[in-house]
Amino acid sequence: MSVNNHKNIATFMHLGVFSKYFIPFGNYIVPILLWTTNKDKSEFIDQNGKEAINFQLSILLYSVILGMFSFPFFLFKILGNASITDIFHHDGISISFSDPVGFSTLIGASFIGVVALIGFFLEIIFVITAALKANKGESYRYPLSIRFIK
Repeated sequence: MSVNNHKNIATFMHLGVFSKYFIPFGNYIVPILLWTTNKDKSEFIDQNGKEAINFQLSILLYSVILGMFSFPFFLFKILGNASITDIFHHDGISISFSDPVGFSTLIGASFIGVVALIGFFLEIIFVITAALKANKGESYRYPLSIRFIK
């Protein structure tokens, strides 16, 4: 197998994460399939596959954490001004999705939304950068990526 083929495989491992928009969990399936079937062919392919998979797992972890931070704002929006006692005794709770609870809930939810939007754009930029570097035969380490697979 030629060096050009190795570059192409590595490039497609990075770009394969965009398959999530067409295939559920494609951002994991495509890079994992390409990596496992080709990792023994070269160190370059092995390294790029690990980077792509580690970055996607890191994004998953960051998304779960962001979701956990956003959950209280969702509860405050639904439960309104209900106290803990009201919640446990079911006294005077009216669940509403239309009444504004407060400015702080709006600010918190907006902040989390902005962080998620910035993360979305950074993911696209990082993946495209990694694919371009792989296509040139250069190594790329994703920023903010946790090394799950070493």
